[in-house]
This record gives sequence, structure tokens and C-alpha cells, in this order.
Amino acid sequence: MIRTEPTHRYSIVSIALHWLMLLLIVAVYAAMEFREFYPKGSGPREALKMWHFMLGLSVLGLVWLRIAARLLWAKPHSPADEPVWRRMLARAVHLALYLFMIAMPLAGWLILSAEGETVPFFGLELPALVGTDKILAEQTEQLHEFGGTIGYWLIGIHAAASLFHHYILKDHVFARMIPVHS
Repeated sequence: MIRTEPTHRYSIVSIALHWLMLLLIVAVYAAMEFREFYPKGSGPREALKMWHFMLGLSVLGLVWLRIAARLLWAKPHSPADEPVWRRMLARAVHLALYLFMIAMPLAGWLILSAEGETVPFFGLELPALVGTDKILAEQTEQLHEFGGTIGYWLIGIHAAASLFHHYILKDHVFARMIPVHS
């Protein structure tokens, strides 16, 4: 097992996966937001929807690598003076982010399956999770959209907390996750 004593930084694998996942999630959101600029049924709109699906499913695959990295390599210690409530809140937000990165792509896959649509993944067609069920598709789509809003908040809270640690507390919590550190 690779796991070692906690250090002052995350492993390079964890850091790379963190920033790659951020870029993917931004692209997933951007694909759905930008599709609104095109008429329904148009080529660009359909392409953006397909990219949304494929990138979202990429998040689902990579989140398992992130979880493995988190289990394999020790995470840095929290600052010694970090209040318990802030540690608990950080854990809760991290857990919610992991759940988000699993549940949202699965919900998208379920929606496509229940709509009877193909589930594209970079030239492959993934199997349907369920048979055609329009009611299930509509209900899951509502939850998926609500989850998207929750995701904006979770990502915002996570980013704000990082900046709070960096600029206000100056405790090097943010520096543990940046790729290059002096």
C-alpha cells in the first residue's frame, strides 16, 4: 500500500485529478449553458448536449480514481488551530462534492436510458440502465437540474473556503492542492 504519514501536500496524483475534474465539470456545465444559444434540434445544440453527456460520464469514471487516490495516499494534516466545526464542515462539503460527482452523471445516464435514447461515450454506446419510462425520465431530469444548482453552490463554497484559507487565514491549506509550490 502506498499510503504514508500525512504530509504538508496532497499527492501529485490527487492534485492532477482535482484540477482535471474541475476542468471537466466546468466543461460539463458550459456545454449545457451554451446550448441555449442555439435553436432546438440544431447541429451545434445537439453537439453540446452530446459533449455534456460524454464529459459527465468522464467525471463518473474519474471520480473513482480520485477516491482510490484518496485511499492510497495520505492526505495532509489540517492546521492545528483549525476549529472542529470548520473541519466537520470541510468534510461535509467534500463528501457532498464526491456524491455530486457520482450522482449527477448516473442521473444523466438514467435520464437518457429512460428516454430510450442512446448513451454516447466517445464512440461507444453505453448500455441502458433501465427501460423506456417517460415519467421516470421527467422526474430524474428535475432532480438532475436541481442537483446542477446544488453543484454550483458546492463548488462555490469549496472555492470560497480555499480562498478564505489562502487570503484571510494564510494557513497554506490552498497551497496543499496547487500543482507547483515553492
